[in-house]
Amino acid sequence: MPETWDYTLLVPNDLRAVTVCRRTLRLILTLHGLIALVDTAELLAAELVSNAVRHTKGPAALQVRRSAEGTVWIGAWDTDPEPPGPPKPLEHLVDTEEGRGLGLVMACAEHWGWTPSAGFGDRGKYVWCELASKAG
Repeated sequence: MPETWDYTLLVPNDLRAVTVCRRTLRLILTLHGLIALVDTAELLAAELVSNAVRHTKGPAALQVRRSAEGTVWIGAWDTDPEPPGPPKPLEHLVDTEEGRGLGLVMACAEHWGWTPSAGFGDRGKYVWCELASKAG
């Protein structure tokens, strides 16, 4: 049975937080022997956290956990309780950097979604995705 764990990193509303989250996630996954997931997980976390800090005024958080089944769950919390806009298919985003976040998440993750959350003392939401891991 895979080892389970749960990490949460609360970050300010600052675009530099995206880099802090990516590097922290890389370290977490590497230390837990999940190196094969690092590149995809970093990309997805960066998109989720970037959306959280670009489109809200409050703090944000990155949460990453591993379930007993071996799934790695990555979520970004923000202070906006409104659902995210629908993802755009990747073929519509070839020549642009803007608006590609959820399209990448949808294309690269096993599952994704969002849920309202009153975490960290504020109303808000988690936008999350899951990656299957094979390592023990």
